[in-house]
Amino acid sequence: MSLMFFGKDPDTDEDHCPTVWVDRENADLVFQGWRADGETEKKCLEVGPIPDTEAVIRIPARMVAQIRKACDAAERSAAELR
Repeated sequence: MSLMFFGKDPDTDEDHCPTVWVDRENADLVFQGWRADGETEKKCLEVGPIPDTEAVIRIPARMVAQIRKACDAAERSAAELR
C-alpha cells in the first residue's frame, strides 16, 4: 500500500493528530480522526447501523483545505485507474 500524505490538523499537539491521506492504488481517502462520542454515534445510528468494521470519526473543520486537496487528488487518481 502506498499513501499520499496531505496533512495533519494544523492545531495538533502531535499526539492527537487527525490526518488525511489518499491511497495511490485505489484512490480511497484515508482518515485518522477522533472517535465520535456516544451522543454523536447515537445520532448517526438513526440513519442505520455502524458495522464492526467501521467507525464514526470527527475531523476538525480547520482541515477542510487539506481534505479538499486530497479529494481532488483522489478524483484525478480514480480517473487514471479507470
